[in-house]
Amino acid sequence: IGTSLWKIGSDIRLMGTGPIAGLGELRLPETQPGSSIMPGKVNPVIIESMLMVVARVYGNDTTVVVAGQAGSLFELNVMMPVAGAAILESITLLAAAARNFTERCVEGLQATDRGPELVERSPMLATALTPVIGYDEAAKLAKESMRTGRSIRQLARTHGVAEKQLNKVLDLGKMTKPGLEGPGGGG
Repeated sequence: IGTSLWKIGSDIRLMGTGPIAGLGELRLPETQPGSSIMPGKVNPVIIESMLMVVARVYGNDTTVVVAGQAGSLFELNVMMPVAGAAILESITLLAAAARNFTERCVEGLQATDRGPELVERSPMLATALTPVIGYDEAAKLAKESMRTGRSIRQLARTHGVAEKQLNKVLDLGKMTKPGLEGPGGGG
């Protein structure tokens, strides 16, 4: 659980960096006055408090491991109380941190327009055009997109792909849903 919370928190913190030079895909809720060196900045303090809890839980895990090694051939272990205390503390800390993270961070997260903008500018969209224009042409579009900074959608238009077909094939909403809908799929 701790490792999952660490990963989720770290990803959200990274996606919330910005607003100018970072990823800027998420807007974190304001939970305290901004940075002392950068007025107006939203610090990810709720995420960072959760990461500190996870660090403590990792330490408790080490305590449990060391305590487990203290057992003898006779299945006696004088370290069981410290192992039990570490486990119970970890459960309590993780429950409180997860609840705090949910209520004071996740519930207030807002997606920005940056995510869809990055996807729309990504050369990976050429992959969706492969069933329509073939692999070689899609690869050429991807390379041209990276070289010129133009979007795959813009380049596909100039290479004769009809707007209606582009809108169907490059529908970002459909691309994120399960299934094989589209020109290359069976749906």
